Amino acid sequence: MTTPYPFTAIVGMDDLRLALLLNAVSPAVGGVLVRGEKGTAKSTAVRAVASLLPDVPVVPGCRFSCDPAAPDPQCPDGPHDAGPAESRAARMVELPVGASEDRLVGALDIERALSEGVKAFEPGLLADAHRGILYVDEVNLLHDHLIDLLLDAAAMGSSYVEREGVSVRHAARFLLVGTMNPEEGELRPQLLDRFGLTVEVAASREPDQRVEVVRRRLAYDADPEGFAARWAAEEDALRAQIAAARVLLPSVHLGDSALRQIAATCAAFEVDGMRADIVMARTATALAAWAGRDEVQEEDVRQAALLALPHRRRRAPFDAPGLDEDKLDQTLEEYGPQDDEEPDPEPEGPDDGPDGGGPDGGGGQPPQDGPDDAPQPSGADAGPEQPSVPDQRSEGGREEQPAQPQGEASPEPSEGGAAPEKPAVGATEPFKTKRLDVPGLGEGADGRRSRARTAHGRTTGSRRPRGALGKLHLAATVQAAAPHQKRRGRSGTGLVVRRDDLREAVREGREGNLVLFVVDASGSMAARKRMTAVKGAVLSLLLDAYQRRDKVGMITFRGADAALALPPTSSVEAGAARLEQLPTGGRTPLAAGLLKAHEVLRVERMRDASRRPLVVVVTDGRATGGVEPRPRASKAARLLASEGVASVVVDCEAGPVRLGLAGELARDLQGTAVTLDELRADSVSALVRNVTDTTHRRAA
Repeated sequence: MTTPYPFTAIVGMDDLRLALLLNAVSPAVGGVLVRGEKGTAKSTAVRAVASLLPDVPVVPGCRFSCDPAAPDPQCPDGPHDAGPAESRAARMVELPVGASEDRLVGALDIERALSEGVKAFEPGLLADAHRGILYVDEVNLLHDHLIDLLLDAAAMGSSYVEREGVSVRHAARFLLVGTMNPEEGELRPQLLDRFGLTVEVAASREPDQRVEVVRRRLAYDADPEGFAARWAAEEDALRAQIAAARVLLPSVHLGDSALRQIAATCAAFEVDGMRADIVMARTATALAAWAGRDEVQEEDVRQAALLALPHRRRRAPFDAPGLDEDKLDQTLEEYGPQDDEEPDPEPEGPDDGPDGGGPDGGGGQPPQDGPDDAPQPSGADAGPEQPSVPDQRSEGGREEQPAQPQGEASPEPSEGGAAPEKPAVGATEPFKTKRLDVPGLGEGADGRRSRARTAHGRTTGSRRPRGALGKLHLAATVQAAAPHQKRRGRSGTGLVVRRDDLREAVREGREGNLVLFVVDASGSMAARKRMTAVKGAVLSLLLDAYQRRDKVGMITFRGADAALALPPTSSVEAGAARLEQLPTGGRTPLAAGLLKAHEVLRVERMRDASRRPLVVVVTDGRATGGVEPRPRASKAARLLASEGVASVVVDCEAGPVRLGLAGELARDLQGTAVTLDELRADSVSALVRNVTDTTHRRAA
C-alpha cells in the first residue's frame, strides 16, 4: 500500500486544509468541493486527510459498515445481534468518472444467480463509502446518471436498488468530496448545492512557497516512508486536535445573535432554500470547536459564509462563484449584537488574526509547523477568474458610445485595403433556447441533446454482445438458455448458461454532441446593436450546450481568413470569454469559415468518431473578398452537407430590406435557417420539426 503524503506537509492552501479539517471535526457539514487549476495538489490534500479521521467501530462481517451501537434494522446483512465490535480505519472510496451504475449502487450477483439459482446482492461503492469519504476526482465530468444516484443517496442517507428482481435498501451516509478544474466545465446546480463547502485553489506566485513545494515533493518521491516518518509527530498532534474538537463540538453554543447573522447573510446573498443556513450554522459551530471555544463568534460566522455561500449565491450564467466581502461585513455589522444584548465573550489569549481566533491563532487554521522549520505560507491565492456575462452598459470599463442604427452595416474596405478593427461590444442577457437536435440515432457519450443508443436510459430491446458483454439483459438471457436445459443435462437449481445465450440490453437515451459555432465577425456584422444581439444569442446557445453536456468549439471569420477561436472543449466558460473579447470588422470570408469548420470536424472525427457534430453558423449570409466569394461559400456549404453534418443557420440580417442570403446558405447546407427572434424558446416551437423535415427531404 502506498504511503500517503502527510497532510501537515502540504504547503499553503489554507482554505482547503481548513475546509477538510472542519469536515473531519463535523461530518454533518456536508463535504467540500475543491475548484482549481490543474497541478495544484487538490487530490493530494483530499487523500492526505483520510488518514487523520478517527477509526470507525463496525459490526464484524457486515459489508455495509453498520454501527454496533445503532445497527441499521434494514441492513441486507442483518439483523445484527449484540456482540463485540471491531474497529477499522475510515475508508476513502474513489468513484471513477467512468464508473458504471452497477459499480456505484450495486447489483444482482450474476454469478450466484446463474450458478446457484439464488438472488444475492453485490454491494457497490456507496456501501463501501458508508461512514467514510466518497471522493470524486473531476466531479464535473461525471455522467448525469451517476450524478442523479449521488443526489438521491446524499439527500436520503441511503441507497435504494431496484433491478433484476432485487430490491435492496442500505444506509449510505458519507462525506462527499469532489475536485474539479473549472476550465473543463461547470457542475450541475443540484449536485453543487449538495457540497457543504467550496474552496478555490491556485498555485502560489511566491517563489519561496514554490521552492518549498518542490523540495518537499522531491523528498517524498525519493523516500515516501522516511518522509512520512519525519512528519509523524505533526500528524499525531493534528489527529489529537481533531479528536478534541469532536469531543467539544456538542457543547458549543450557537446563540441567537449568531443565528440572526447567519439568516441575514443568506438572505442578503439571495441563496435558494434553507440548506445554506443549516450548513453555515454547522460550519460556524465546527469552527468554534476547532478553535477550542464553546461559543460561536462573529468571525466564525464570517468564515463559515466564505466557505458555504460562494457556490450557492444566485448569480448570472457563466459567473464564477464568489462573495462580496464588503457586503458580507456590512451585513454582519448590521445584524450583530444589539445594544441591549450582551456581546459574545471574547476568547482569552493573544489577539486574533484576521481569520478568527484559536489556540494556534488565526480562525482555527491548521498548524503549518514542520520539522524542517520551513517558511510558512500566508494563504492560498485566489482561484482563476472566470468570465462573466458582460454588462451591456459598458465596454472595456468605458461608457459605451451611441450605437449605429440597427441594420446599418459598417463600410466594407476598399479593394486591397483593410477596414479598421472595431472594439468588442457586450452581449445581451442570455435567454432560454429551444433544443437543436442532430437528426437520427447516435451512439455518442451520454448527454441531453440528441437521441442515441447509450449505456443508460430506457431499455428498448436486447442483442447478442458485440465484443465484451455490457449491460446484461437477464430476462432475454434466461429466455435464450431455457429451451436447452434438458439437452445440456441440467440438475439442481442452477441454470446452465453458455456464451451464446448471453444477451445485452439495448438502451436509448440522449447523447452530448459537438456544437461548433461558426461566427461572422466581419464588417457587415459590426453595427453595435446587431453584434450585441448576436453575442447574446451565441451566449444563450453556449449556456444551452453546457446544460446538455455538449462539447463546444468556436470559429470566427473576418478580414481575409477564419480562425479557430476555441478548440473543441467541455468548458463553455472559455467560449464565453472568447466571445466577450471578439472584435469585428473587415471583409466576410464566409467560405473560409465553412472550410475551417470542415477541417476541425475532420480532426475531431478521428479523436472521437461517435460524437456527432452540430454546426451553428451565425451570419447574415453575405460573402465578400477574393474571387467569386458567393460561389465558393456555396461550394464549401455543400461539402459539409455531403458528409451528413447537421447544421443550423442563425440569420442575423436586419433592417427593412433583407436579401435572404442566410436562407440560401441554409439550403446549401441542407440545414435550417432561423432568425435571432425565432431562436428563443417561446418563438421556435417548429424548429425541431423543421430539422426533422430536412432529414426526411434528404432521405427522399
